[in-house]
Amino acid sequence: MIRKPSIRFSAILFLCSALFFTPALQTILSAESSKPILADVQTGTVTLKRIGRMSFAPNGVLLIADIGSGAVVAIETGDTGPVTKLKSRVNDVDKQIATALKVSTDDLSIADMTVNPESGMIYVSAIRKTDNTSAIITFDANGKLTILDLTATRFVRVPLPVGEGSQIRAISGVEYTDGRVLAAGQSNEEFSSKIFSLPLPLTHGKSGDAFSTETYHVAHGRWETRAPIQSFIPYREGGEDYVVGSFACTPIAKFKVTDIAKDSKIKGTSVVELGSGNRPIDMFTYEKDGKQWLITNTDRFHHEKRPLGPSQYWGVRVDMSYLTTSKVNADAARRDVSKQTGPTGIEVVEALFYVRHVAKLNNREMVILRDNKGGLDLEVKELP
Repeated sequence: MIRKPSIRFSAILFLCSALFFTPALQTILSAESSKPILADVQTGTVTLKRIGRMSFAPNGVLLIADIGSGAVVAIETGDTGPVTKLKSRVNDVDKQIATALKVSTDDLSIADMTVNPESGMIYVSAIRKTDNTSAIITFDANGKLTILDLTATRFVRVPLPVGEGSQIRAISGVEYTDGRVLAAGQSNEEFSSKIFSLPLPLTHGKSGDAFSTETYHVAHGRWETRAPIQSFIPYREGGEDYVVGSFACTPIAKFKVTDIAKDSKIKGTSVVELGSGNRPIDMFTYEKDGKQWLITNTDRFHHEKRPLGPSQYWGVRVDMSYLTTSKVNADAARRDVSKQTGPTGIEVVEALFYVRHVAKLNNREMVILRDNKGGLDLEVKELP
């Protein structure tokens, strides 16, 4: 459950790196919500070594990537609604969090932000750099800050599978989908880009399967096996399950994960290229006027040399019909970086300039964490 504000929280190390909730997934969530998500649940203090990305499964279960231990940790928050969205903008969120953690903003790093779709509660993960202590912070509809107490918590820890002598270097996302939890990351193996599949119920101490990925990087003009997926969503097409992921420099590719043998190598299909010099951050889909759209925001690390807009942080929406196109890999659609729109169905989203993190609230609205040139603000914005 969400507990009263406390400055007591578990010390955990942090390494920085979307929320997916389409109508199809809503049906899945409704069917799955009555099924057990966790098994062999432990009660005690949740200790994380390096916190990463977060997302929600049904029934208020928060999924956390613990990079330091190469595991996914799932905790029962007790946060199950009703939905009450943020009423007004919360200014200087980073300063508020820094004050709660008794450090300056210079000694604070924001790891991730997600929204519980069952309650509208906003969750932010942060690191106190002075002693590598991390915390999960919530903001309710009134903008009230609470540090999530990780003591006396019901949780499971699921190790990600790796080969003997191998290690997890990064976990760039963790998402609930039909019958399993998917994670993406990178190991120190030769084929280092990985997709992990963890069966439900998530059982404490029990692992799952790992697949290596190979992706055609359109901007680079070659197949690559080391570049990790930066953000991803689960996706279903023609009765088959896929992971749709975005990479640095910035292809969007899909990987079939239905009936894939353990330890297999999956060859992805690149369907859209958003331009070189970008690092994706978050990703989700939504439906508007009968059409499915994919939203992704990015950090443009080439901003100083080749800016695409007023901020290095920007985002686009992509027509999901591109995922079924026959023009892929070297022939994939490329965004014209000199224009706000184009090709058809690929559009820059003005509301995502300066946005560090974005998460879906519903099919009409998103929650953004915006850089206001001196601080970070939380607010709800309408989806395009």
